Amino acid sequence: MNLEANMIATPQRFQLSAVTEGMAINPYAIRRDFPALQQSVHGKPLVYLDTAATAQKPNAVIDAVAHFYRHDCANVHRAVHALGERASAQYEAARKKVQSFLGAQHSEEIVFVRSTTEAINLVANTFGRSHIQAGDEIIVSEMEHHSNIVPWQLLTQSVGASLLVIPFNEQGELDLDAYATLLGEKTRLVAIGHVSNALGTINPIAQMIEIAHDRGIPVLVDGAQAVAHMSVNVRELDCDFYAFSGHKLYGPTGIGVLYGKREILASMPPYQGGGDMIANVTFEKTTYADPPQRFEAGTPNVAGAIGLSAAIDYVTHLGIGGFAEHEDILLRRATEAITSIPGCRIYGQASAKVGVVSFTLDGVHPHDLATIVDREGVAIRAGHHCAQPVWQHYGIAATARASLGVYNTPEDVDTLMDALDIAAKLFR
Repeated sequence: MNLEANMIATPQRFQLSAVTEGMAINPYAIRRDFPALQQSVHGKPLVYLDTAATAQKPNAVIDAVAHFYRHDCANVHRAVHALGERASAQYEAARKKVQSFLGAQHSEEIVFVRSTTEAINLVANTFGRSHIQAGDEIIVSEMEHHSNIVPWQLLTQSVGASLLVIPFNEQGELDLDAYATLLGEKTRLVAIGHVSNALGTINPIAQMIEIAHDRGIPVLVDGAQAVAHMSVNVRELDCDFYAFSGHKLYGPTGIGVLYGKREILASMPPYQGGGDMIANVTFEKTTYADPPQRFEAGTPNVAGAIGLSAAIDYVTHLGIGGFAEHEDILLRRATEAITSIPGCRIYGQASAKVGVVSFTLDGVHPHDLATIVDREGVAIRAGHHCAQPVWQHYGIAATARASLGVYNTPEDVDTLMDALDIAAKLFR
């Protein structure tokens, strides 16, 4: 398919700028790697605009998982037979792949978990319970996903600590002056999202970490929405913890990563007890393995780790440095088009953001809007997006959300606009 020909196929009724020129990557070629995108929904070609919830999977990931189950399926770390040795080697190779992907100094700093959610809960229940006491404070932001709010609420409520909140402005940007003011002698941890799943805002994480570290305060970064959009180097950021999920990085569900500085992980008690996280067990006393095994009790998601490794290979081969440029072109196209529809409002217009557009249409409930759009073959999300405080800030309960991935094209955006136009006319 001719890329340049498709880049100029813009419906004139939207009066869009020529924002698709010079696309960094070729989404038309890329989308052929994703079998789910080849289907029709309600008799219409699928347009998938829900990547912030979960990304579709390329053949390379699907094949890697299938190959493990077909040829190498065995438990890791405890077998001396051929399958067990192959499985263990692939599992630990995946750990090193993540180490390189994040720019971590040591492979022992990479802990495999279920998801970003489990990674944050792990830190809250180990580091948190070891360091947070009555009267202490934890700082989060007003735009956090519930997964970076509720674990800290549970912790602070159980020990008598407090949860302080960094506000954001109408554009969806954090108030850094307020942040600096909140940091104090009682602050024991800052837990902040790298990118907002609801607004798309890219937070100035490096600056926020530096401000916290100047006061001796550790920082956890929720990177669930960041790793699929930009290069992340944890040593350059100097964060103390970084968490992300494989399924948002075009990898399998049920696998995630917690990065932690080696000396911090070594000081933390186990999160769960079971096999493979021990050094020695007697009925009188148990001693624990060093990180990361200390935090990986039981049989791990071996296939998930292998699939995540394949996903990292895939996005690295494409050149993740070009993802942001590609999505920004589509984001500007979508923003201009959506705002051209009477009664549509976009929430979150930060100067730095990823390909996430949350919006409402006057007089139409977001769930109804998403349902009508779905009948046109377009998958978007509707609801509070597990970020209810964001919408409380704006005085609404929910929005529709279109989120972009590396496989989306200008025509995907145009098809969304056609579907929204149908919805607007229907409800008028």
